[in-house]
Amino acid sequence: MTQARQVGVLMHITSLPEGNLGPDAYRFINNLVDMEVSIWQTLPVTLPHEDQSPYQSVSAHAGHTGMISVKQLLNEGWCLPDEVNLSQPELFAKVMLRVQSNGAISKVDGHGLSWSGFARFCQAQQFWLEDFALFMSLREQHGYKGWNEWPEAYRVHDILALQAFTETHEEKLTLIKFTQYIFFQQWAQLKIYANQRDIKLFGDLPIFVAYDSADVWAHPEWFKLDAESNMTVVAGVPPDYFSITGQRWGNPHYNWDTMQANGFSWWLGRIETQSKLFDIVRIDHFRGLQAAWEIPVSEPTAINGYWQPAPGHALLQAIIQTFPQLSLVAEDLGIITEDVDALRHAFNLPGMKILQFAFGSGYDNPYLPENIDENSVMYTGTHDNDTTLGWYQEAEEGPRLHLQDYLQQEAPEMPLALMRLALNSIAFLAVVPMQDILGLDGSARMNTPGTSINNWAWRMHWEQLTDEKITSFKALVKESGRAYG
Repeated sequence: MTQARQVGVLMHITSLPEGNLGPDAYRFINNLVDMEVSIWQTLPVTLPHEDQSPYQSVSAHAGHTGMISVKQLLNEGWCLPDEVNLSQPELFAKVMLRVQSNGAISKVDGHGLSWSGFARFCQAQQFWLEDFALFMSLREQHGYKGWNEWPEAYRVHDILALQAFTETHEEKLTLIKFTQYIFFQQWAQLKIYANQRDIKLFGDLPIFVAYDSADVWAHPEWFKLDAESNMTVVAGVPPDYFSITGQRWGNPHYNWDTMQANGFSWWLGRIETQSKLFDIVRIDHFRGLQAAWEIPVSEPTAINGYWQPAPGHALLQAIIQTFPQLSLVAEDLGIITEDVDALRHAFNLPGMKILQFAFGSGYDNPYLPENIDENSVMYTGTHDNDTTLGWYQEAEEGPRLHLQDYLQQEAPEMPLALMRLALNSIAFLAVVPMQDILGLDGSARMNTPGTSINNWAWRMHWEQLTDEKITSFKALVKESGRAYG
């Protein structure tokens, strides 16, 4: 993936001041243009569970309905000012009725909402949308309990029971589908706006899906479950930099034999959805495509697991042949073996390099700028790291002294020094989290792996992104030869 030197900004949609796909998102794109940034990276945009983690979704396809902009619907005339404080279902039901009565006419240059467009959306997305609508309606009907706690007929996906449920809940099911239509239409409009301004959208694909998801409920045969559809093993990672007991994620593992025999159809459908949303996609936990850490479901931590091989080569071959236009990036952090590197190199996929990991060990540290290759994406830190300022303030003496020695500066200005290091690296793409551009400390951290509270909540305020900060980062971009203008 060797190409022109570029720079990206990591900023999730929910971290925008209003946290959605409305005017803030367009304003942010304009800011990226002002800074001569060419890539906007986000976290996964699928619909999360109640904990709001983007990496635990109720569907591998469905968009996060919390990202739908009511202001956008208001601006386009689909809702009235006195309706904006209604609950989502009430508001979207009113929007649906208006779109239905409006017929085939879109109010936004052919890219907005229309009833004929909704029909086309349902037909094109039928391979996941029908199951998702049923799953969400049944989930609500049963007090948001996991599907494994539903009555047997629904739990085992009994066709006759589901047909009867569909007949008595048709309006509700249509509204769930229509809400997804709104999300994908708003996203399509945003993507057009970004691409027209030479901004590419860079997404994130969690390797695993949640057990309590429409995917596992509808297709238990594609996952490692017992006769009662309970998990026998769960996903995670062994002890590492982030946790001495590893991370027990709790996701089900894939039944790779069945998936491969089926031509990886589920995976290709999943990638098709991503290819509509993004120009570039990061495969999270890429090493899991070569071998994944399986933990017996009875184990409380990730310590007592084992590596289970996966058919990554065959899967990637199928993905790349089917979606040649989609650029992929491998998240190859953690315990990476030679065979994982070989898999990445076989498909010439860029790997990730994190500067916060580069200091405190020897000269052969793989994250030091002189030890990376051009086909890399260099980050100051990711959503799983502290902000760069927070990291430096909390760093142990070894890494801090190493960095000072490396920079030949006794008191480096942070996070500026690490941003400059990332942008001046040989990596074809350098990505900086928005918190670093704003110079924020650890209170703006997005996620702490292995914890379940105080995550995913950070939001930017427009007054933080001053003209001075925009000008300063633009100067860094130009200095590094990464300006796209």
